[in-house]
Amino acid sequence: MSSPVLNTVLVANRGEIACRVMRTAKAMGLTTVAVHSATDRDARHSREADIRVDLGGSKAADSYLQIDKLIAAAKASGAQAIHPGYGFLSENAGFARAIEAAGLIFLGPPASAIDAMGSKSAAKALMETAGVPLVPGYHGEAQDLETFRQAAERIGYPVLLKATAGGGGKGMKVVENISQLAEALASAQREALSSFGNSQMLVEKYLIKPRHVEIQVFADQHGHCLYLNERDCSIQRRHQKVVEEAPAPGLSPSQRKAMGDAAVRAAQAIGYVGAGTVEFLLDARGEFFFMEMNTRLQVEHPVTEAITGLDLVAWQIRVAQGEPLPMTQEQVPLRGHAIEVRLYAEDPGNDFLPATGHLALYREPTPGPGRRVDSGVEQGDSVSPFYDPMLGKLIAWGEDREQARLRLLAMLDEFAIGGLKTNLGFLRRIIGHPAFAAAQLDTGFIPRYQEQLLPAASELSDEFWQAAGHGLIQSRAARVRTDDPGSPWAHTNGFRSGLPAETSLHLSCNGQDRLVILQGGDEAPELQGEHLVIEQHGVRRSYLAVPGENALFLRWGDEMHCVTLFDPIAAVEANQLHQGGLSAPMNGSIVRILVDVGQTVEAGTQLVVLEAMKMEHSIRAPHAGVVKALYCQEGEMVAEGNALVELED
Repeated sequence: MSSPVLNTVLVANRGEIACRVMRTAKAMGLTTVAVHSATDRDARHSREADIRVDLGGSKAADSYLQIDKLIAAAKASGAQAIHPGYGFLSENAGFARAIEAAGLIFLGPPASAIDAMGSKSAAKALMETAGVPLVPGYHGEAQDLETFRQAAERIGYPVLLKATAGGGGKGMKVVENISQLAEALASAQREALSSFGNSQMLVEKYLIKPRHVEIQVFADQHGHCLYLNERDCSIQRRHQKVVEEAPAPGLSPSQRKAMGDAAVRAAQAIGYVGAGTVEFLLDARGEFFFMEMNTRLQVEHPVTEAITGLDLVAWQIRVAQGEPLPMTQEQVPLRGHAIEVRLYAEDPGNDFLPATGHLALYREPTPGPGRRVDSGVEQGDSVSPFYDPMLGKLIAWGEDREQARLRLLAMLDEFAIGGLKTNLGFLRRIIGHPAFAAAQLDTGFIPRYQEQLLPAASELSDEFWQAAGHGLIQSRAARVRTDDPGSPWAHTNGFRSGLPAETSLHLSCNGQDRLVILQGGDEAPELQGEHLVIEQHGVRRSYLAVPGENALFLRWGDEMHCVTLFDPIAAVEANQLHQGGLSAPMNGSIVRILVDVGQTVEAGTQLVVLEAMKMEHSIRAPHAGVVKALYCQEGEMVAEGNALVELED
């Protein structure tokens, strides 16, 4: 078979997977084409491509999900092949067919294989015919309550309701007993219809403490198929993977072979070509059951690459051109251990709500043996609300699992991100947890250890505020001494280590505000480059502290905190845009009263001058209005929060 001519590849995706695919394509001497929405015009994947095509729009539905626009982009750029990445249209059989109809190469499986695995219930029926073990369940067409009641009674409670067209945990309900079934079924059907436009459900035996173990398969166009070992993806939240590793801890060679052979049978049953993943549930007794097949490259493919030394994207490109697989099953390597974590812009303390904003700080770990970062952003980029908030993945390899785990911990400790919330600290707590170190893995890991992995937010300590204040003031002084030697910030006056002077600062961090009295002396924290050094009683500790624009990013515990100077006057004025009165932002003395009762004022009019900390602060009208009352007089000492002026519209 002659190989199609291929010199240009378009990646129909964005973020880290687009960057990762293009990296391999360039190494193979191919020209890379990126597509982007209006929002992603200056995104990293757009910057790194040889050619880029603007799809317009901001939402995925207006850009990355527009099949006609993607094929037109391939034609316009001269691309002969399209790689779908994962997500978006990667498992859309219509997209695969449209690419083929346009005379282009789809760097994925045949559309018929995508169709075969597109419905969970149809896939299970096909797998049963192929002799692949299934979880006891019901996958039929009848969807009435009585049918599900009888099936659940036959299977035995607890059972799991699942949307047949679903994914990502949507349309999924655990039912403990018959009294819960009706409500759970109705709820799951509503979720499924809303999310996927299809309310069809199946029901399965709910396994206690199952592990999620998946097999990476690869097939060529010549009928050859093999498995590239397995991955354990048991650490999940709401059925979404957080940590993946290869090989699966504790899996025996005989279990690996049995699962691998079953996965190959599954792939061959649908005429599969390319990279795919067959996912299984493994119970405590060592029995495994087919769950689903993902007809694409997986997010977690780097751990397989790490233990085999293979490039799966390169294999995808070669297989799509008709080349045979380069090895037999017996030749597939398995060396060492690899662990991957997914880094997201999200707030673990607020139910993992996605975070958006500007990456004021983004510092990846230093490269080295067994260290890999697949990312889709750089410092200065913005995270938009339109797409999945994954920033990238950290992958560590070691000769054994513990070496990989410790290497990954070191990478997480070196990673520095500021400007928006991320799950970096959450990942650090998982990898550092004793149960994870002991490979005590199952899909209930995160809920079981939730209190340790997601500790309640607490007040920042006095030690933190002292360290933050010294670090911030020294970073500002260092910058100004370079930029403007004449500025008063150029003279640290009392902020330097060893001086007895005290300096007061208003600081803000994580929604907390604090008036900090910086203590001088020999043991005062000292900023040395990008580390804040604290020495007390002969013990010296160093904390990562990266100066930013009017901020200091300080690593304290598992989290990176952004510390800024806080203007209490501005905060009070901003608050009073929504409040009726004006109060003292701090303890101080009334120097001047500039208005009378009954006087009409404009927004921004100076009302009262307050002296505090040897500085004067003006209290201004937040909006136009009439002075209704004055609650202070010149020369009077007032406390923070005391009402000074009442202003009515």
